[in-house]
Amino acid sequence: MLFKHPELLWALFLLLIPIFIHLFQLRRFKKTPFTNVKILKKVVAESRKSKSIKKWLLLVTRLLLLTALILAFAQPFFPGKSALKNNEIVIYLDNSLSMQAKMGTATLLENMVQGILKAVPEDNIFTLFTNDKIFREVRIGDIKNDLLALPHSNNQLQLKDIDLKAKSLFSGDEGTRKDLVMISDFQKSINWTPTDSLGDINTHLVGSVPAKLVNISIDTAFISTISSENLELKSILSTNTTVDNSPVSLYNGDKLIAKTSVTFNNDKKGEVVFTLPADELINGEILISDSGLNYDNQLYFNLDKQNTIKVISVGDANSDYLGRIFDEDTFQYSNFSLKSLNYSLLELQNLIILNELNSIPIPLQNALLAFKNSGGTVVVVPSIQADRENYNSFLMALSNTILISSVGEERKISQIAFSHPLYRNVFEKEVTNFQYPSVNSFHNIKSDMPKILSYQNGDPFLVGENGTYLFTASISKENSNFLNSPLIVPTLYKMGMGSLKIPKIYETIGGKTTVDIPVKLTKDRILKVSKEDFEFVPFQQSLTNRTTLNFSDYPKGSGIYNITDEGKIIRHISFNFPREESQLDYLDLDKLNASSKNDDVATLFQNIEKDNSINELWKWFAILALAFICIEVLIQKFLK
Repeated sequence: MLFKHPELLWALFLLLIPIFIHLFQLRRFKKTPFTNVKILKKVVAESRKSKSIKKWLLLVTRLLLLTALILAFAQPFFPGKSALKNNEIVIYLDNSLSMQAKMGTATLLENMVQGILKAVPEDNIFTLFTNDKIFREVRIGDIKNDLLALPHSNNQLQLKDIDLKAKSLFSGDEGTRKDLVMISDFQKSINWTPTDSLGDINTHLVGSVPAKLVNISIDTAFISTISSENLELKSILSTNTTVDNSPVSLYNGDKLIAKTSVTFNNDKKGEVVFTLPADELINGEILISDSGLNYDNQLYFNLDKQNTIKVISVGDANSDYLGRIFDEDTFQYSNFSLKSLNYSLLELQNLIILNELNSIPIPLQNALLAFKNSGGTVVVVPSIQADRENYNSFLMALSNTILISSVGEERKISQIAFSHPLYRNVFEKEVTNFQYPSVNSFHNIKSDMPKILSYQNGDPFLVGENGTYLFTASISKENSNFLNSPLIVPTLYKMGMGSLKIPKIYETIGGKTTVDIPVKLTKDRILKVSKEDFEFVPFQQSLTNRTTLNFSDYPKGSGIYNITDEGKIIRHISFNFPREESQLDYLDLDKLNASSKNDDVATLFQNIEKDNSINELWKWFAILALAFICIEVLIQKFLK
């Protein structure tokens, strides 16, 4: 027991006063003689005995009365565990997509928000943060409306991120009690491995998990096959429990264009295929319906008209094979001899191929370097009689590469760098037993660029990265049979396709997305992205022949967005939430280290308030003093 005013306890010495009064009677008694005092003596003896008991009872009563009054004024109390410390509370509220799961008539997030609004005392100052918002040192009334309107976020924090953010929100005062309240469904997909970064911070876990929730998720969609007339759109779906089948609908805008059902296998995976016209523009939505999460019940995509990729080759060598590879449906290909080349056309291209020039004129070198610096792609195929000194001045500036010497012997091209970005998604498996192409002569080079194709001894035949590619040998029929090899088409075709970043049928929110739009902007023009009444300006870089858009922080919501130039829609782009949280696989809180583990917010805050509370006792001592006054009155009245 502690006292708020312990200095008043010195008043207990006042208890000596009634003791002195009762022990040292100042009144003197005179003897009066009587004729017959035998009976009176007996009466006097009994009377004195009764008065002595009364005096002692009064003494004890008055001592206790004064003691109770003194203790009441000293204000005794019993403190809670941390009542004598200042208390700091930081709350982490998980508003990730998995908190859309229903529990009763509301979602997990809505239930947790209601629990916070009811449990946190109105006068308490605390800090609350979610996956994407921070409310510093607020009272519950200050953020009530914000919490009720709190949206779900795809930015799920890992435990280490929560720890670091919470630690930055607490003060550095070592004399305060620090409580971190973590409110989440604690999915297994999140790394909840304990960390030692919190120090003396008390961690309290509040978990809530829906019971027997069935969730079906549209995981992805992609073009599986394409022909001149039709294309097949394949969608992969998954479920967290055993489900026989489920209906799947396909919309183009608001129009239902196809409907089917998906059947799930033993791995709880299923797929559906839709056949669509190859030349039709589609703003698509794949839609299902279930009782689980909402965000993964639809997947947006769009099939726009592909932008034509502009390719030009420069040289007098045979280029018929280039015209066949760069077909008219996807590419706009043209070939120029060195004499007839109009340099002003170069900046409008996406891919430029130097097709076996003996030397590269200085004006062309400068134009190509400017083209490369503005984001273009350059492919260099040297001739057998290439002027090494002339080439080296250009290659050093282009890619820190030089031609060292010419070698006149046959070499087979037998090594493929399957992991190189140029061959990504080209081969189903690593091919080793194909008919190796060969060359009759080649150039030894020194380069920092990675190898893509190599000879048997490991020397490079093709090197390249970041839009710069160099063959080390002539690929003309006089020097090589590479033009007849199966490698020629995917190699050059992927170079062409990679020269313009064509949007996928959809992008993922929160990822780093880069899209090239074949629009050359003037100084004051910008591209905007909009959906209904929401509009934003993405980070954009205006290059010579296109504009590159970069998406990272925006958009926040899924859907099909319009890319506009001065109010005119030039293409569409679709965004969907990531699907990592769709499995609904939860952790057992008993396996996590924490100061406490709770099923609801109210119980936790009751315990925190109890630890911080002070049980005051002065009222009880005041009541006790009144009781002793009543006892003294009764003694005075009834004890003779």
